[in-house]
Amino acid sequence: MSDSPSKVRLAIIGAGSRGTGYASFAEAHPDRVAVTAVAEPNPRRREALVERFGIPAENVFTHWEDLAACEDKVADAVVVATQDRQHRAPAIALAQGGYHMLLEKPMAPTEEDCRAIVAAVKEAGILFAVAHVMRYTRYTTALKQLIDSGRIGDVITVQHLEPVGFWHQAHSFVRGNWHSAEQSTFMLMAKSCHDLDWLRYIVGSRFRAVSSFGRLSHFTPGNRPAGAAERCLDCAVEADCAYSASRFYLGHLQKGNTGWPVDVITGDPNPTEESVREALRTGPYGRCVYSGDNDVVDHQVVSMDFENGATASFTMTAFNEAGPRRTGIFGTRGEIRADGVKLEIFDFLTGKTETIDTDAQADVEGVLQGHGGGDYGLMRAFIDAVAAGDGSPILSGPDATLESHLAVFAAESARDSDQVARLIP
Repeated sequence: MSDSPSKVRLAIIGAGSRGTGYASFAEAHPDRVAVTAVAEPNPRRREALVERFGIPAENVFTHWEDLAACEDKVADAVVVATQDRQHRAPAIALAQGGYHMLLEKPMAPTEEDCRAIVAAVKEAGILFAVAHVMRYTRYTTALKQLIDSGRIGDVITVQHLEPVGFWHQAHSFVRGNWHSAEQSTFMLMAKSCHDLDWLRYIVGSRFRAVSSFGRLSHFTPGNRPAGAAERCLDCAVEADCAYSASRFYLGHLQKGNTGWPVDVITGDPNPTEESVREALRTGPYGRCVYSGDNDVVDHQVVSMDFENGATASFTMTAFNEAGPRRTGIFGTRGEIRADGVKLEIFDFLTGKTETIDTDAQADVEGVLQGHGGGDYGLMRAFIDAVAAGDGSPILSGPDATLESHLAVFAAESARDSDQVARLIP
């Protein structure tokens, strides 16, 4: 971590789960970071952040436009954690205002918007990071060092699985904010731009071409059980449904979990049984998963060809228990089997296997433990960069992010057209 004494003033644009989570870094490092402003339309979320960090009244805004319009800057840097389709305008305006920026992934849901954000950021000359948190884990650092050292020779191919989880799919991508490609973005961008970005980083070569297949197979009206109601609270067959919202959210609450995902459905940082039941009775998270309101895929595969001759395959699927991503990396001198924490390296010459336990949670100091400690690693790198005025700690800057986003757009185009999409002729 940087030894710079500079204390970074941070503004939060969007005080939902992600924005509030990033803000919590300031609680672990009050000598390095102060949350000095917030812009959030939801009054409960806004006031919760104000109270938590003692934000002065003159720096509390309902809309980001009011913050951007301030004659004097209210912070050194901003975290933009609005919904996906609300990234472009604040990102461009705040970049032009001279704010260093951490932008939640995905950068934007269209290629045009992504290019516009990158152009604005580069023209403004600000420090810019996108929340590709998978790059910032101890696990990824160890894996990248192994590959770059030549330990398994040249990487020939990679297999990578993202087990989204049956309950996470139902929460976020059937009932939740990312259920509709038109309202948010397509599944590969919303959930898996992390993964294509990570594969690009690990392989260390540009994408040459991609192809993809996938569809919405299960969460459709045609799979609705006989007798199912519109809402789980009213459903006669709810007890036999794996996707019961009542069992899932009330079960979390009964176990004492009032954070994610329970606080998401109520919009309240302190949910109660009464508020959860009200949300299930009236809000989108209490609806039957077979209502037909969703349109994003529930499984998808992407095949990638890299400029250096390596290939990779990626699978995203809802239909599993959920857990860490699992990866196989196959080289000319050995292979690596990886699960997000442990790395098993098999050496072809010696026939021996070495196991490295990266213990990804060891350095997160009780905050930002999501994504195997990547949330914490990202914030640490971003704050280090801003404090020192040096972008080198940032691994996910504008050019790298744009490249991986373009590959995601190309893969989705390939899925839609049933053709191979070429990124490099």
